[in-house]
Amino acid sequence: MNMKTEQFKNRHIGVSEADQKVMLSKIGVASLNELIDQTIPADIRLQTPLNLPQALSEQEYAEHIHSLAAQNSTFANYIGLGWYETITPAAVYRNVFENPVWYTSYTPYQAEISQGRLEALLNFQTVVSELTALPLSNCSLLDEATAAAEAVTMMFNLRSRSQVKDGANKVFVDTNIFPHTLAVIHTRMKPQGIDVVVGDFRNATLDAGFFGAVVQYPNANGKIEDYTTFAEQAKSLDIKLAVATDLMALLLLKAPGEWGADIAFGSSQRFGVPMFYGGPSAGFFATKDEYKRNIPGRIIGISQDAYGKPALRMALQTREQHIKRDKATSNICTAQALLATMASFYAVYHGSKGLKQIAERIHLAATTIATQLQKWGYSQLNEQYFDTLKIALPAHISQEDVRRVAEARSINFRYFETGEVGISIGETINETRLQDILAVFASVAKTDASAVVSESQSVAIAPTLLRISEYLQQPIFNQYHTETELMRYIKKLERRDISLTHSMIPLGSCTMKLNAASELLPLGLTGLQNVHPFAPENQVQGYLQLISNLASYLGEITGLPGVSFQPNSGAAGEYAGLMTIKAYQEAQGEGHRNVVLIPASAHGTNPASAAQAGLDIVVVECDEFGNIKMDDLRKKAAEHQANLSCLMVTYPSTNGIFDTEIREIVNVVHQNGGQVYMDGANMNAQVGLTHPGTIGADVCHLNLHKTFAIPHGGGGPGEGPICVAKHLIPYLPHHKYLDGSTLNSVSSAPFGSAGILTITYGYIRMMGGEGLADATKNAILNANYLADSLQGSYDVLFRGAKGRVAHELIIECRNIKHETGISETDIAKRLIDYGYHAPTLSFPIHGTLMIEPTESESLAELNRFVDTMKQIREEIREVQNGAYTLEDNVLVNAPHPEYEVVADEWKHSYPRSKAAYPLPFVAENKFWVNVARVDNALGDRNLIARICC
Repeated sequence: MNMKTEQFKNRHIGVSEADQKVMLSKIGVASLNELIDQTIPADIRLQTPLNLPQALSEQEYAEHIHSLAAQNSTFANYIGLGWYETITPAAVYRNVFENPVWYTSYTPYQAEISQGRLEALLNFQTVVSELTALPLSNCSLLDEATAAAEAVTMMFNLRSRSQVKDGANKVFVDTNIFPHTLAVIHTRMKPQGIDVVVGDFRNATLDAGFFGAVVQYPNANGKIEDYTTFAEQAKSLDIKLAVATDLMALLLLKAPGEWGADIAFGSSQRFGVPMFYGGPSAGFFATKDEYKRNIPGRIIGISQDAYGKPALRMALQTREQHIKRDKATSNICTAQALLATMASFYAVYHGSKGLKQIAERIHLAATTIATQLQKWGYSQLNEQYFDTLKIALPAHISQEDVRRVAEARSINFRYFETGEVGISIGETINETRLQDILAVFASVAKTDASAVVSESQSVAIAPTLLRISEYLQQPIFNQYHTETELMRYIKKLERRDISLTHSMIPLGSCTMKLNAASELLPLGLTGLQNVHPFAPENQVQGYLQLISNLASYLGEITGLPGVSFQPNSGAAGEYAGLMTIKAYQEAQGEGHRNVVLIPASAHGTNPASAAQAGLDIVVVECDEFGNIKMDDLRKKAAEHQANLSCLMVTYPSTNGIFDTEIREIVNVVHQNGGQVYMDGANMNAQVGLTHPGTIGADVCHLNLHKTFAIPHGGGGPGEGPICVAKHLIPYLPHHKYLDGSTLNSVSSAPFGSAGILTITYGYIRMMGGEGLADATKNAILNANYLADSLQGSYDVLFRGAKGRVAHELIIECRNIKHETGISETDIAKRLIDYGYHAPTLSFPIHGTLMIEPTESESLAELNRFVDTMKQIREEIREVQNGAYTLEDNVLVNAPHPEYEVVADEWKHSYPRSKAAYPLPFVAENKFWVNVARVDNALGDRNLIARICC
């Protein structure tokens, strides 16, 4: 009897051993190891296997993660501070959060195959705009604290000419903002030369030196302040006002846009997204229409297709980092699209009336508790409040008395440093939970909890601050309130999107590998969902063990022992890594080092992150083969030796090759006094075969949503932890609620989006060290198989020293356009008719397509893609040979929507069958787009970013 269980790696890696032999023969090597030897420089290869735990089977992992989750205590949480208990509608949880069509789709850069998630995100923008009463919203940010930092940066960039001339560089922040938000503001503003002035808004002295102000509504104590006079004062001095706020509270409160706010931001977590020990959940950001060119993140806008049909797209895309680089509005790349989508469906499901009822029930519970506690001798200090009470205790009662009784009843409150107790009510409140809260205080006060008055009917909000304006009256929010209707609406949108459930997504630089069900299923465990990020350590032992284990695994994988999980995205990891280097250099008396060298082959967000970190960017040139020019590097490193902070290098490079002189590159920087930051965007070609520590890097970040199997979710969530060498460990991001320090805080929660760390943890535990190395080898195999298979039809732009690509390849399209008039965009759009998402378009080289197959794809799928690309090349030749005109052919008219193909009239010179079913396999799984090619320019000229009616 064979008791050996099947290895998970054989489920994750798409190519079988038999298929591997066919591919190696095509490439012209005898073995996979021979291919790796030709691809990765010998002097950086690992000499020993990764020292990781033995791989678990899927069943063994399920038992293991259940045991870890069981070590977390699932208390009723009334801590607040940006995280609240919420109820995820089962129809949303089942049909969106657990649905691979939604969680495996990519960022909707390619509009025609993204109409479903674009509509969901437009709904989200509409919710945010309506509740904040500001006309323009983006489609999510990372979290509330980073949204605050983006708001301050945006206000700084909006300074008038006179303010710039006069050197206005101060931002006022009210003292009653969330402490973790203030910490991130301090981190982000220091390198930009912005002075953060903290004080009480009621007696603030504003002058011409200020450009912006930030307040919280309701504030960190839960108190609702009337900021009207303060807003008028700020406006009179041309000072912009940003307001941290709460979407649930705004269902009852007068909206910030109605009393003078220029920006409103916050977290949408309580719109149906579990706390997950800190995330992920979608930050929101709204502002005035006149600031649309400065707003950070992505905006979904309404345009039309080639035939005039309404169509959605990402608007104002020229602000993206790979275009503007260091001049970009922000360094945001990944956001929180999946969680914004969930929040949008939460709003659609409940509608305006349902949402208001939830808010009223929360407020009613809070006023009932406040009324009763006052009868027992407790004092409620907030004059006005929505959901949060600040309770002063009688002299004979201590915080510890309350804590002891509360925790015995599995209840968490907030305990102020000044001695008060905070109670923040969430959506899960009911009669039983309310009685449990009261019982705690009755027990401590030694009174009879059964003698409780009936619920309060009072409203603890002044009439002048109660909302009278309507919201969410559009039909979309008033017709899907039954589960049947919501399920069908979700399915309608789902059918408009291409995801990994349809076909390979061959995006270079954005590794779209398998997100295995066994890695994702544990996210449904109560012990992982219902955990507040500021819960006491003894209640989160399962999470802390998982995080500690994962840190050790990533340290082994990177060769860098220090790990921080705070960054919520890859770009946030870039920034955190740079700030860690800066803090170290300042501690060494070298704070003057402010020059960063960035090769032209680096990842696109690097320059934007460096600019936000206050560094001066010097670009290092690459040669015609895609390698960093050593002479140029040596020259510029020596030229800036006195002020050299670091080098940011992507390895293998964004050109898809391993620079053979990478160790010399590192040595040159170190010899000139700088540190080496390695962008881990392409770690999928390193894991188990080499690592940043061996190469000599001091810092790297990891895109867990690329290399380590966290889904992209239509544009997020992401997670970008940084790993550092020993000398940098003391300067990693800290957090007030973790170790009391705020040095380099970069996110709201101590461990960023801790909930999704479980996915990466599962990936590593089930793959094991050998499996991870095999995944890397197969990623390189698949890329080289595509490169050699496409050669002859397309030119591969860069190959390494021995003629091999890394895990991705760039194909040249500029010559095709020159010879035929057919562009890389036409090829990308035509791929849709075959059921494929396009490769990365015009990045890093304009006029090219960058392809990354990942290790998860099978030989059959790779061959289908090759056949598709070759057939498209034949279609291009048909135009070149005059069979079809440049004005009317299947490429320039692609994609062909269903409504066009089935119409009675067909205006094209080529047959319908050629348009819709160009190869036999297409008919087996035809993906129909519901719009033709989208008019990008129209959508930018007439920006409409929410549902108007």
